[in-house]
Amino acid sequence: MKRTSLYLILLLAATGIFIARLFYIQIIDERYTLSAANNAQRIEKIFAPRGVMLDRNGHVLASNQIAYDVEATPRLMHDIDTVKLAFILGEPLDRMRRNLRRAKIYSPHRPSAILRGLTANEYARIQEEISFYPGIALRRRILRKYITPTGGNVLGYVSEVNDYILSRKPEYELGDYIGISGVEASYEEALRGKAGRRYITVDNLNRDVGPFQEGRYDLKAIPGENLTLTLDATLQAYGELLMSGKRGSIVAIEPSTGEILALVSSPSFDPNALVGRYRSRNYSLLYTDSINKPLYDRGILAEYPPGSPFKALNALIALQEGVITPATQYTCIDGYHFGRLHVGCHCKAGTLDLRGSISKSCNNYHCQIFKKTLDKYPTASQGIDQWHKHVNSFGLGEFLGVDLPTGRKGFVPSGSYYNRVYRSDRWKSPTVISLAIGQGELVVTPIQLANLATAIANHGFWYTPHVVRQIGSKPVDSEVFGFKHMTTIDTEHFDIVIQGMADVFESGTARASRLEGLSMAGKTGTAENPHGQDHSIFMAFAPVESPKIALAIIVENGYWGSRWAAPIASLMMEKYIHGEISRPLLQQSMVEGDLHGEYGVHSVKTELPPF
Repeated sequence: MKRTSLYLILLLAATGIFIARLFYIQIIDERYTLSAANNAQRIEKIFAPRGVMLDRNGHVLASNQIAYDVEATPRLMHDIDTVKLAFILGEPLDRMRRNLRRAKIYSPHRPSAILRGLTANEYARIQEEISFYPGIALRRRILRKYITPTGGNVLGYVSEVNDYILSRKPEYELGDYIGISGVEASYEEALRGKAGRRYITVDNLNRDVGPFQEGRYDLKAIPGENLTLTLDATLQAYGELLMSGKRGSIVAIEPSTGEILALVSSPSFDPNALVGRYRSRNYSLLYTDSINKPLYDRGILAEYPPGSPFKALNALIALQEGVITPATQYTCIDGYHFGRLHVGCHCKAGTLDLRGSISKSCNNYHCQIFKKTLDKYPTASQGIDQWHKHVNSFGLGEFLGVDLPTGRKGFVPSGSYYNRVYRSDRWKSPTVISLAIGQGELVVTPIQLANLATAIANHGFWYTPHVVRQIGSKPVDSEVFGFKHMTTIDTEHFDIVIQGMADVFESGTARASRLEGLSMAGKTGTAENPHGQDHSIFMAFAPVESPKIALAIIVENGYWGSRWAAPIASLMMEKYIHGEISRPLLQQSMVEGDLHGEYGVHSVKTELPPF
């Protein structure tokens, strides 16, 4: 009897568990409800709006716009006039037929896109005519919209996910959009949002008959987070205007924070050209323009000899190493001479101290102090290693950690490098004397040169340059972008160098770019270019007493620094600090200045068809 009762209890328990599980599957757990309904419904993806980008003053730089895809369901199409359809859609007939064939291969019963990215105006023009084509429908989606045609190199662009991207990022789906360059790429995770789902009941021909269970299981899309950038949109646009007809870059940084105020690469591109139905065509035109390279961000990728602006750093190193004082003098007689070695100089200033050597850009003076720095050590190799350590502390020769998805390190040679080149360590300081004037093997990127100006303006420290200030309501990582990088130069050595840089505007090589009422410090440079005319270079900051902006300008094939780079830098600083320009003739001269003759081309801008 006891055994029979035990069996009965076990049977009742098993039955109870089975009933409870069945209740959970059919009533509680929605996954099985949706799975069972798969053969009678279609899941439609709701694309999440990407986060909006704003500049430091709250001006919208990138937002979203409603767009439409043309979709075809082959099973519902009967005797379609593809010639007329192609005409209505404005597509080549062969491409239209090819897309329709692909749709049929994909699925005869499911809709697939045959044309993407119609604007609202294009939609309004064709929606009535499309209604006469069974199996052809318009589906709404969201595309990027850039409010300004400037800043394409910084903002970047997005592209539709393809098979290659999908193989590397399986969390995406075909038809999704992903950031490819600029901020769109580096902050993709924050910007992308989370897609939603809409469940639609369909009949046996896959035609919509209404929402599944009145939308009970639909999921709303979650928009991406908004980004507040460090850029000043007005300054960015002004910089691009000044660089019209020229190749090169402008990088402007706020010294007290490391925030990038402007990152100009010229020539650039309108980011709207890479949105919508003409994106592929426009991208091909931009990508294949090997002369102007509009997709190449010169501000963070191009590498140049820094030229004479580097003298300011060599002077700081000599002061730190104790081989000179601010009163140390040298007399320049047609440049630097050491045996048969001659480095020419155009300063024609006679005897100069340190301050005068910077304002007059004396090659002899800086070759002399560079040689003394290296000769302080038992071998030149050891000396250059110590010099290398100082240079690295200013962020040169290393990745700065900028929050953009690309960049270059530049190159700062070391003792081991020269030992390999000369196959021994018996070389001497005159062998590498060109480093004293920012030439030789030394190369930097424009953003590194701007960061050098920032470190000098701050009397020996700098913050990692960055282009995003805030993600949603949260500031960017302060441990990364708020970290104070200290240079190896003591604070006390900067004043005399800054005074020399201020003299550059007052009585030196950039006196023609001086502005009454605004104290500016800078250093002109002319970087040798083996492929043509020398590059015009300038680094500067202002106001001298409390710097608000530090920048570097490089105009390729622009002759000497005072011809193009210094005036552009002066106008940029005036625009940012005063908000307006008091020298319209200088501005006109810079805007209208065109160097296409130096480049051997008719234009330094890629011409795109209307889009």
